[in-house]
Amino acid sequence: MIQVHGTSVAWKESALLLRGPPGSGKSDLALRLIEAGAGLIADDQTRLTVQKGRLYAASPPSITGLLEIRGIGIVKVKAAPAAPLALVVDLVSRETLERSPEVTHCIYLDVTLPRLCLAPFEASAVAKLRHAMLASRDGGCAA
Repeated sequence: MIQVHGTSVAWKESALLLRGPPGSGKSDLALRLIEAGAGLIADDQTRLTVQKGRLYAASPPSITGLLEIRGIGIVKVKAAPAAPLALVVDLVSRETLERSPEVTHCIYLDVTLPRLCLAPFEASAVAKLRHAMLASRDGGCAA
């Protein structure tokens, strides 16, 4: 088990991990995903474990169901249970995004996962993540 700096959300039966420095939009994007039907696994710190060869995202017990909303504070939201991690998303500025990037990956605990970069404050960010999660679930990532 390792604990990483990142916010994780569950969508359908899989999870995605949002990574980025403080203030990069992890919690903001998680809030928009939650409003679109996703569930919060963990905000800012995520525990990763391997079960039957798959990487699972879970919340540290002390922050389960808590989401920090900038300008409002820490709020309680419905907590999602641990879920198999399907995608890692690095939050970056729009200017640094490639128009048609090559598929990249990252490795945690010897498990390789698809990785993409995303500008979190774009209006289409939630829709883009839905498409990326579908592609990831179907065996390929549209990254």
